[in-house]
Amino acid sequence: MHAPPTAPRTRALGFAALAVAMLMSVPTAQTAFGEEAKAVPGGGDLGPNVHVFDPSTPDIQGKVDEIFKKQESAQFGLDRHALMFKPGTYDNINAQIGFYTQIAGLGLNPNDTTFNGDVTVDAGWFDGNATQNFWRSAENLTLNPVSGTNRWAVSQAAPFRRMHVKGGLNLAPDGYGWASGGYIADSKIDGTVGPYSQQQWYTRDSSVGGWVNGVWNMTFSGVEGAPANSFPEPPYTTLETTPISREKPFLYLDGDDYKVFVPEKRENARGVSWANGTPAGESIPLDQFYVVKEGADAATINAAVEQGLHLLFTPGVYHIDETININRADTVALGLGLATIIPDNGVTAIKVGDVDGVKLAGLLVDAGPVNSETLIEVGPENASADHSANPTSLQDVFVRIGGAGPGKATTSIVVNSDDVIIDHTWVWRADHGEGWGWETNRADYGVRVNGDDVLATGLFVEHFNKYDVEWYGERGRTIFFQNEKAYDAPNQEAIQNGDTKGYAAYRVDDSVEQHEGWGMGSYCYYNVDPTIIQEHGFKAPVKPGVKFHSLIVVSLGGNGQYEHVINDVGSPTSGTETVPSQVVNFP
Repeated sequence: MHAPPTAPRTRALGFAALAVAMLMSVPTAQTAFGEEAKAVPGGGDLGPNVHVFDPSTPDIQGKVDEIFKKQESAQFGLDRHALMFKPGTYDNINAQIGFYTQIAGLGLNPNDTTFNGDVTVDAGWFDGNATQNFWRSAENLTLNPVSGTNRWAVSQAAPFRRMHVKGGLNLAPDGYGWASGGYIADSKIDGTVGPYSQQQWYTRDSSVGGWVNGVWNMTFSGVEGAPANSFPEPPYTTLETTPISREKPFLYLDGDDYKVFVPEKRENARGVSWANGTPAGESIPLDQFYVVKEGADAATINAAVEQGLHLLFTPGVYHIDETININRADTVALGLGLATIIPDNGVTAIKVGDVDGVKLAGLLVDAGPVNSETLIEVGPENASADHSANPTSLQDVFVRIGGAGPGKATTSIVVNSDDVIIDHTWVWRADHGEGWGWETNRADYGVRVNGDDVLATGLFVEHFNKYDVEWYGERGRTIFFQNEKAYDAPNQEAIQNGDTKGYAAYRVDDSVEQHEGWGMGSYCYYNVDPTIIQEHGFKAPVKPGVKFHSLIVVSLGGNGQYEHVINDVGSPTSGTETVPSQVVNFP
């Protein structure tokens, strides 16, 4: 339950606290048992898995093709790569992007780095089915597609950020096979976006030349050129602005020096942040970061944070035996190339203090074989400080339980702090791969929000044994939610929730007075026992301040059924075909 603040909110720092904060802002050696510890150095090279190109680099296409060949079907592999392109123009490039690969420009503006060519994701490796094209990204580039249209056929955990496409964008695989995406932010597509077979998609703070169709749930906030709100036919949910947003931090080159740019928070945003050239925000030199490389341990990572350094995780897999604690305001923890953190002994992977402005971005947390009670915690229990002026944000922070091997976690993400922004997360209990099964990768809860005034933009949470999302905080808002209930439930009894048939995908606690959601879908595919009945996809108290817009539930191929959409409202899905049922507003 969310505990209300016991004292009025305050952002004031006493003199002593301010002095401590100032001392912590610069690297200093720490002491242990009275002895001076060796300081963690800031800066340095970016390691072997960050591949940096400039226009004069020989055989760029060959190098990009070599990495793609390794990563195209390596869904649960261990390699991680970041392809970084210095400002300039690159001709005749077709960068095909596979698993655990990030491609990005190193300019301050996407127009600084231009491809006369494409950045392509397709699904040939999976017989034209794009529903498993996960864990990759394209960021901070301008494309002049060879055919006039760039193909980006992805599903979850594959962001398209700060991109300028001087043409159209096709979100479907060649042959228009299945796809289950996806996410665009801070991007300008001069031509038309064609989702075609995409079941759902969320686009934020962008500009598009047009949008041609939708299957179940197409949601837009702050998008110039977005189609008018028309849910359910066509299934467009459109908000003129995004109430609060702050773009993801990114690595760039200032001359020959690497820096990380941290964009400013925007309110009621519409369109891209970089339209007028240099975006608003702060540049942090690389020497103020601990550049984390494979083999680093949690003790060193924590010492770096305590010393006053930010964190830049280079592409790799990091096994940790203690929690990474981030208790300093404004700390940036940025991962490149889907950097992956695995807690080996049941610890929580990352804990963030109840402080202002922490930025977690570009990280995959993969549950270990020993059960973790939580994987990510933002704020301690009963956190109550006001962070509205400078919220903590999670961006492209993904969680996986199972799939790459056995993993368990009781609750994946717990948000206790107020004012947090959750901007694009996929929290996934595996339904394929290795180490999965109803008890093998047991994970009861996906995301639990206890903090007040939390905003989620692009919330993807799937397959948990009980509730996928639970919300206890006041004035929570979600813009776009995508969910599938657990495929592998063995029978009706296994999902029974007291007198209720099944656990809702998204539950707002009865104590909550104000909550609002837009563009939200839950789908069931109970293929182990297709007779399972799910009472509803959503559950919420019936109060004037609790509102939902554009809700949908879908039974995939008739494998399981929903009786209602939310509470006891909405018609059932029925039969053996893929059947949607929707309710436009609640109550």
